Amino acid sequence: MTPAWLAQLDGALDKRELIKVSILQNADETTSEVKEFIESQSTIQVVQTIGRVLVLFKVSDLPENRDLSTQVEKI
Repeated sequence: MTPAWLAQLDGALDKRELIKVSILQNADETTSEVKEFIESQSTIQVVQTIGRVLVLFKVSDLPENRDLSTQVEKI
């Protein structure tokens, strides 16, 4: 868990808005530690945790990539 890794997540979310991240079984950090790090160091939201998989969401900074967030606003 580094600022560079967080920047990569942020970049991926700018393109897709919703991604899944798997935490390896042999990782030193727990899923809750990774969740806490992501949410405390960025504007990324962890919307669901399934075992060692985190589902992440962030409204894209690029208006042309805001497909999911636009659909959610309409609900």
